[in-house]
Amino acid sequence: MQNVVLTGATGAIGNALIQILVQQGTHVFAFVRPGSPRNLQMVKDPLVTKICCALEELDHFDVSGMPKCDAFFHMGWAGTTGKDRDNLFIQNRNVKNSLDAVELASRLGCEVFVGVGSQAEYGRCMDQLTPQTPVFPENGYGMGKLCAGQMTRLRAQQLGLRHVWARILSVYGPHDGMQNLIPSIMASLMRGEPPAATAGEQIWSFLYSEDAADALLNMAESGADGEVYVLGGKERATLKSFLEIVQDVVAPDIKIRFGAIPYREGQVMHLFCDLTKTERDLSWKPHTEFRNGILRTMQWMKTENF
Repeated sequence: MQNVVLTGATGAIGNALIQILVQQGTHVFAFVRPGSPRNLQMVKDPLVTKICCALEELDHFDVSGMPKCDAFFHMGWAGTTGKDRDNLFIQNRNVKNSLDAVELASRLGCEVFVGVGSQAEYGRCMDQLTPQTPVFPENGYGMGKLCAGQMTRLRAQQLGLRHVWARILSVYGPHDGMQNLIPSIMASLMRGEPPAATAGEQIWSFLYSEDAADALLNMAESGADGEVYVLGGKERATLKSFLEIVQDVVAPDIKIRFGAIPYREGQVMHLFCDLTKTERDLSWKPHTEFRNGILRTMQWMKTENF
């Protein structure tokens, strides 16, 4: 691919994907939210063109100065944390923005639209997640992601674009939002403060951001039209076990206060997936062991003075 477009370029997956694309000589046009402090953390390279354009402005973005592009990776999304996850007006705008992204992909001559969804589309499930697992989202965020996936698939079909959708489980790595579980626990430990956590009995898996980005690239190159691929880690254990690895890597003398935070209402207790179809179709598998991923994330956090 010579030219690709990204929204959500400043996050953990976005930055990792840009790094991979640049390494293979691809020109990246990265759409970023004007004025966001995270724009300063984005990969800087001659092959990266930063475009300050809010998601709400995609529908009237002028493409006259842009070259033909090969793929559009849509990762931009508002209202991903806290109360905004159930703000239905924000989530509804996300669906509209996603459809505008498909329209923009078509105007740029893209062959494929890769959309990033979420495990929240499934709701709570007691078994491993697959593309065929029934979807029963329980919050506005999950409902919005599910609707965006379905509607962008139909619109892409109408416009003649190949459409591939990812449902991603828990991702961690450099450039992750500090409000998320892994970086927030790491930051507390790095400050010498014992972080609070739930009892950690949830059965979980984590996917390193670089592995997730690699999967998205493979989806653009060889993902089947109309397919959904579930992306998660290979390692499966209790959340407590994962956080104990974080503690051991970052600050073994400081103990995490397990059980200090009660489970929230509707707590997801099982979050892992079957990667059989994803690995077969995409010739991909996660390769970063959790401990190594935490080491690499810690090195980045130290560089950024978190």
